[in-house]
Amino acid sequence: MEQLEITTLALVICVTCLVFLFVWKKSHKGLGKLPPGPTPLPIIGNLMQLNLKDIPASLSKLAKQYGPVYTLYLGSQTTVVLHGYEAVKEALIDQGDEFLGRARIPIIDDTQRGYGLFFSNGDAWKQMRRFSLMTLRDFGMGKRSLEERIQEEAQFLVEELRKSEAQPFNPALTLSCATCNVICSILFNERFHYNDKTLHSLLKGVHYFVLKKVKKHQKSLNHNNPRDYIDCFLSRMEQEKQNPESEFHLETLATCGSNLFSAGVETTTATLSYGFLLLMKYPEVQAKVHEEIDRVIGLTRSPCMKDKMKLPYTEAVLHEIQRYITLIPSNLPHTVVRDTKFRQYVIPKKVLLIILKSFCC
Repeated sequence: MEQLEITTLALVICVTCLVFLFVWKKSHKGLGKLPPGPTPLPIIGNLMQLNLKDIPASLSKLAKQYGPVYTLYLGSQTTVVLHGYEAVKEALIDQGDEFLGRARIPIIDDTQRGYGLFFSNGDAWKQMRRFSLMTLRDFGMGKRSLEERIQEEAQFLVEELRKSEAQPFNPALTLSCATCNVICSILFNERFHYNDKTLHSLLKGVHYFVLKKVKKHQKSLNHNNPRDYIDCFLSRMEQEKQNPESEFHLETLATCGSNLFSAGVETTTATLSYGFLLLMKYPEVQAKVHEEIDRVIGLTRSPCMKDKMKLPYTEAVLHEIQRYITLIPSNLPHTVVRDTKFRQYVIPKKVLLIILKSFCC
């Protein structure tokens, strides 16, 4: 009797696996010639082969076995991984138009609703990106440039750091406030004192704060003299108000503002914090950077972008800090906007793409 139960159980398991394989093959039929990759298990795919505490390292390890372009399955989701400089450059630069799709992530769709700079797709993303880059660039034409805003905030940051009187302290909040103030200056032409409760609340949540600032800007908008990013966006909204297909509306503006904060504040703060830590660990490097800055810039003015070519050692140190800390090892998940031929493979539109920006295990 017991033997019969074991046989029945084994038969059920075998039939279940066969049914799964049949359904899996049928659902993946027509996916094109996908890159090679590890064999997936039923239901869980290749999840057992990934260290969930360090997924980038696991993906890099698999790339050594299957090459810079390979397929794996996150559960039932077909995923193509791009690893290595050549593969990433070929996808994002040489075939950038095909690889600019953003993956649908349900929890993000509920909050972002396809608006803004991060999670919009296709023409909407192109329009927002082009508008934002042109607006930031044009701040230097007869207005306070982005560089001037950064220089001003750098002076406030230095004064705030001096208050520590050479005693140990955690600079994270101060650096966050400085970075946040630069973005505030760009978005709505305003900065806050580092102890201001409004600034601290802004660091916790920005969407409704940006909307509040937008409504205030609408009351004082001068189309001929835009003060900041919000004014420029509102002017563009006015220009396109008769266009039912326009991507320029209040919800998009609020989301773009939120994206600029989330992309700029945390990453810049973390990079600066790591930079301070590494310069403390390597005082000889710190001394060389200090000497070069004093020699080229002196003590009477702030550094500017024109000094870049005269500060090769300092620039090399900054690049090495960013390389060393590997702040964001991979991009947000991408998709291709259409079935795409990549090298000798065909990547279907519905396949998820993981693009590794860091290639070290």
